[in-house]
Amino acid sequence: MTQTIGELLETAADRALAVVRGIDDGQLGGPTPCAEYDVRALLNHLFLVVVNFQALAAREDVDFGQEPDFVADGDWRGRFREEAARLVEAWSAPGVEEGTTGQMGLPARTVGLMVLGDLTVHAWDLARATGGDFVPERSVLDEVGPGLAEMAPQAREMKVFGEPFPVPESATAFERLLAVTGRDPGWTRGGTAGPAGS
Repeated sequence: MTQTIGELLETAADRALAVVRGIDDGQLGGPTPCAEYDVRALLNHLFLVVVNFQALAAREDVDFGQEPDFVADGDWRGRFREEAARLVEAWSAPGVEEGTTGQMGLPARTVGLMVLGDLTVHAWDLARATGGDFVPERSVLDEVGPGLAEMAPQAREMKVFGEPFPVPESATAFERLLAVTGRDPGWTRGGTAGPAGS
């Protein structure tokens, strides 16, 4: 039986929260697999995604053009936990996956899968950037993998994903997902940040 977006987000949010809780303030200026973001900027981007996709679930307009400094809040880890819980709640509302939402009028479930993908991929980015560990739940990976692969050509046109990163045939399903978004699955803090989408 297919899981709802709310159920999948609850699982993904728990794993992302564990990564966010493990980030030390002294690591905020460090590089990430997203070359254009340091840890602080990527956290702020993920915060904005989590907040804006609550609004999209409620069929409200959003503005991704501004990125407030959520991390300036002293208890940003607690704030992230609260906003992630609101995201899960918003996407668990009755009928939330029906119809369309957002300026592009996409199917609501597709939009839900987009935030699920962001939560999953950026949790990996942050874990890699700060020495943490992250592996998505299989149920989340099974939904996000095919969904992101399908959206990838359009995402590249919009400059949201980088060019696919070459991976060997032995690559895991998650490594393939990361590669589709333009990420190097082998990226480490000591190495160089290859091109990656946001």
